[in-house]
Amino acid sequence: MALFTRTTKNLILRIDEFFDDVEIGLTVFREGIKAYLGNDSEAFQRHIAKIDALEGNADRLQRTIENEMITNSILPQHLGEVVKLIDQMDEILDTLKSSLNEFSIELPSIPESLTKNFLNITEASVSSAEELIPAARAYFKAPYTVREKLLKVYYFESETDKLTRSTKKTIFQDMPELDLAHKAHLRYIIHHLENISDEAQKAADLLSAMSVKLIM
Repeated sequence: MALFTRTTKNLILRIDEFFDDVEIGLTVFREGIKAYLGNDSEAFQRHIAKIDALEGNADRLQRTIENEMITNSILPQHLGEVVKLIDQMDEILDTLKSSLNEFSIELPSIPESLTKNFLNITEASVSSAEELIPAARAYFKAPYTVREKLLKVYYFESETDKLTRSTKKTIFQDMPELDLAHKAHLRYIIHHLENISDEAQKAADLLSAMSVKLIM
């Protein structure tokens, strides 16, 4: 059973638009990291500008969604949980923005031998959040399918953990040519990349619990 009816069509459209911004933001982030690792500073700056615009639009949509639900008393029994979900999804977009800005400000020097590692971590972490989007959309239209759709979120979050551990081990144990400060900086940058999948897991946990309540 769908959560919303025809009377809330406009709200559904705004929620879908919000999810669109998060989904596009993930693509922009992935391409932005590729540009940075490929030393394409012009493309990298373009992607930062794109993520800023998406984050700003998503914030406006978030406020509109919450205000409309409160003003029109839409789904009062689910209001708190839906607001939490939107907040957590917005946190993912905030993480994308802050991570790209960290690269822009700190300009980490990533050894060429680690380029593939960083690309793989980025891909796994972003994929975890990407798999969250169809599950979040399903909550409002076909909640009984949510938990099945979340399986890939957890899979890619686990893959991200494995890749980060392996890369950190390489940095600290197999690269004596790097000084400790450089190694610590790389670890810090990796943390920003893996944060995306961590935030996706938080949203998945919340969404899973919400869907169970809805179909009971």
